[in-house]
Amino acid sequence: MATGNPVSGGADLALAVGAKPKIFFLYHCWQLFVAIVCMLASALPAVLSFGAYGATQLLEKISPLRAAYNALSNAYDRALAKIAPKVLRDPRDLPALRLVVSLTVTIVPIFVAQLILGKPRFLLIAAFYLALYGVKFQRFIRMFSASHIEAHRPHGYFTSKYDRLFGRYFEFFLGYFYGNIPELGRTAHVCLHHRENAGFDDTRNTMAYDRTSRLDFLWYMADNIWTVLGVAPYAYFRSKGDEKNRRRMLKGMLCYYLYFAAIFLYSWQIGIFFVLVPILSMNLINAITAWVQHAFVDPEHPEDYFGNTVTVMDEVNFMNEGYHLCHHHRSALHWTEMPAHFDRLRDRMSGANSLVFRDLDFLGLFVELTLLRRLDVLAGKLVTFQPMTHAERLALITRRTTVPIL
Repeated sequence: MATGNPVSGGADLALAVGAKPKIFFLYHCWQLFVAIVCMLASALPAVLSFGAYGATQLLEKISPLRAAYNALSNAYDRALAKIAPKVLRDPRDLPALRLVVSLTVTIVPIFVAQLILGKPRFLLIAAFYLALYGVKFQRFIRMFSASHIEAHRPHGYFTSKYDRLFGRYFEFFLGYFYGNIPELGRTAHVCLHHRENAGFDDTRNTMAYDRTSRLDFLWYMADNIWTVLGVAPYAYFRSKGDEKNRRRMLKGMLCYYLYFAAIFLYSWQIGIFFVLVPILSMNLINAITAWVQHAFVDPEHPEDYFGNTVTVMDEVNFMNEGYHLCHHHRSALHWTEMPAHFDRLRDRMSGANSLVFRDLDFLGLFVELTLLRRLDVLAGKLVTFQPMTHAERLALITRRTTVPIL
């Protein structure tokens, strides 16, 4: 692991500087423990989310139910479309407003009801997870995208009239329910990840791993907990002498830790299901996303973000999250303008051998790349800027993912 990274990759770094083998072994035991706990914690939300997806597929076949849902959804959209110009800085952010309302009227009442009732109720727990993650994790994906874009807005989504109440609403309010520590977006993501662009000093870089290895992913996910807890970004800003962002990160960490402690003191059972499980699930999902978004590193130019940042094209590309390279190139560009910007970057992307996949989202990319290791499938979905045979595509993907860069 690159030694510039202040926290993550602790086991490899310890070995590199001559730590005793026993320390190395104990750290790997810790990594394995964290990885197993995160996967177990994510199991219940995952079962409910994908189970609900199966149920909705069946219910969609019932015409009256499908018609009623579509009518309700369209009416909801029309109502919000009338409100959007009054409350949003940019009416094009209507999808984010819809998500704000949907999450608020589901997550918050369920959480409050559970606090009032005291003893955990399975139906409330199930409803809470479905409200957080949605069917097939689609609601989480939407929240992730909306929160990501919000982090790059100096003033968030809402006009000055509503900013005091709803400013950075995803990160500084809804994020608590997801286990997303305040300042991981506005500070750590914007001022660290976009400064380093998945390079050696980025706390989320994956270059030292074989991105097609399931075991390597477990080690990466275990180390990623330090980023999710805010420790790695805090150490980064401290090592850089960036006092402004160090203090911001510390404040965000303290706010979340106090929330965590308060819920556990009130009821450790509620704390486990409503606080601990979400943050462990966040670590798993966050690790998956970071793992694939910059998985395809050019060994000759590892810090060139045009080479290490992937673009994915899918039918459901909420707020154009899949245009990740465009976002790194122009992070302040409005999400609706990303497809046009993608076309403007084609020549530079071609020169850098940037990787673009069609008919894939980031979760699908993770499944094919790491879980199933079906690089031939990815080769078939790779969109190239120059004519390439299937074998050449496969060789390119293999070279970009299986060569660890130390």
